[in-house]
Amino acid sequence: MNGDDPKRPHQGPPRPGVDPTRVIRRNEPAPPLAWSEAPPIVNNPRNPPPRNPGGPPPRNQPPPQRNQGASPRNPAPPPRNPAPPQYDRYREAAPMSHAPTQQPVPFREKQPPPPPPALPTKRGGGDPPPRGPKPKRKRHWFRWILSLLLILLLLPIAAAVYVEQNLNRVDALAGYSGRIGDTPGTNWLLVGSDSRTGLTPEQEQSLATGGEVGSARTDTILLAHLPKSGQPTLVSLPRDSYVSIPGHGKDKLNASFAFGGAPLLVQTVEGATGVHIDHYAEVGFGGFASIVDAVGGIDMCLDQPMKDPLAGVDLPAGCQKLNGTQALGFVRSRATALSDLNRMLNQRKFLSALLKKASSPATLLNPFRVWPLLQGTTKALQVDKGTHVWDLALLGKALAGNPIATTVPVGGFEDVDGSGNVLLWDKTRASQFFEALASDKPIPADLVTTVGN
Repeated sequence: MNGDDPKRPHQGPPRPGVDPTRVIRRNEPAPPLAWSEAPPIVNNPRNPPPRNPGGPPPRNQPPPQRNQGASPRNPAPPPRNPAPPQYDRYREAAPMSHAPTQQPVPFREKQPPPPPPALPTKRGGGDPPPRGPKPKRKRHWFRWILSLLLILLLLPIAAAVYVEQNLNRVDALAGYSGRIGDTPGTNWLLVGSDSRTGLTPEQEQSLATGGEVGSARTDTILLAHLPKSGQPTLVSLPRDSYVSIPGHGKDKLNASFAFGGAPLLVQTVEGATGVHIDHYAEVGFGGFASIVDAVGGIDMCLDQPMKDPLAGVDLPAGCQKLNGTQALGFVRSRATALSDLNRMLNQRKFLSALLKKASSPATLLNPFRVWPLLQGTTKALQVDKGTHVWDLALLGKALAGNPIATTVPVGGFEDVDGSGNVLLWDKTRASQFFEALASDKPIPADLVTTVGN
C-alpha cells in the first residue's frame, strides 16, 4: 500500500522530484503550456521516442499481449504506477520558460455582404428601380467641324484632278500660215456636234438622232468672249452661214466641220470674224443628254408648244423640267416660225440654265449628282490640247451669270447652187460687231440682235 493514499494499491516508489501538489515559485521555470512549446526529448531512457512514429509497426515486432483476465464483467485493473503529468518528463531534460506574451486583438464584426440587385418588375408591378446618372459623353464638336471643312476642301480638289486627267483632248488649234494674232480677252468656240460616236442603235433611236449620216456635222456653233473686265458675250453663229472655207470655196459654216473637223472649223471662224480663238470645246449628242440627266434635269419655260418628230420632241407650253432626251430635242428643233434663229435662242437659254444648275451648291454638294456629272462631262466633252480644268471653270462661271446673248447681224437668206438655202451676214454691221469683240470693247447696243426674245 502506498503511504500517501491508503485506499490505493501500492504502485511502486514515487519518482524523485515529482510532487503533483507542489507549488511552482516565480523564480522557477514554468512548464510548457502547449505541446508545440515543449523542447525535444533528449536522452530520456525512461520514455524513449518511438522508432517509427506515425508509420506502420515493424515487421518482427510481436503483437501486444492481451489481458486474459479482462472481460466485460471483470475489467482490467488500472496500472499500478500511472504516468506522471506529461510536462514532468521534460523538466529533467531542459529548463522551461513562460509562454510568449500575446497581444490582444480587438474583435470586429464582419460586414454583411451587399444585397443582390432587385429584379426588374413586370408591368403594373410597381415602379422600376432608380437608375444612376448616365455618364456624360464628351462632344468633340471641333473635330467634326474640322473634318467637314477638310472634306469640303478636298472634294473640289479631287474632282478637279479627276476631270483634268480624264479630259478628251484634240488638236483643234493647229497653226496655219496667215493666222490672226492674239486678241485681247479670251475667246471660246463652243460646238454641239451631231456625232453618233459611242451611241448604240437603241440610244440613237431613243435620242432620235436619225442614225449615222457619214461625216460629223455641227448643230450648234457659239462664240463666247470673256473680256478682261465687263460682261461676257455669247454669240450664236448660224450653221447655215454662207462663208469662205479655206481650200473649199464658199459654203455653209457647218460644212467646214464635215470637211476638216475641228481644225478647219476654227480656221474658218477666225477668217470670217477676225477674232482669235483661244480655246475649243465640243459636246456630242449622247454626252449632252447624260449631262442633263446627271444634274437632275433642267427647268425651261416655253411660250408655245413644241412638236418636232425629226428632233423627237413633243413638249406642251408652260414651265416644265426637261430630261436628257427632251433637252436634246429642244436644242435641235427648228420647227418654229424663225427656224434657225429661234433654235439659236433656245440653245443659248438652255446652255445658261445648264451651267447654272451644274455649278449650284445643290449639285456640287450632292455626291449622287456630282459624280455622274463628272463622268458624263469627261466622256462627252472634247477640248483642245491647251485647255485645262481651271479654264473650263472660268468659262462656266462667266456663262452661268448674265452674259450678253446675241446673234451675228443677219442680212437675209438666199438659195445657192450646191449649198441650198443659206444665211447671209450683214457685212457692214457684222464687221463692226466682230471688230468690237476683237478689240475687247462692248458691242454697240444697236448691233445686239434679240431675234426671238
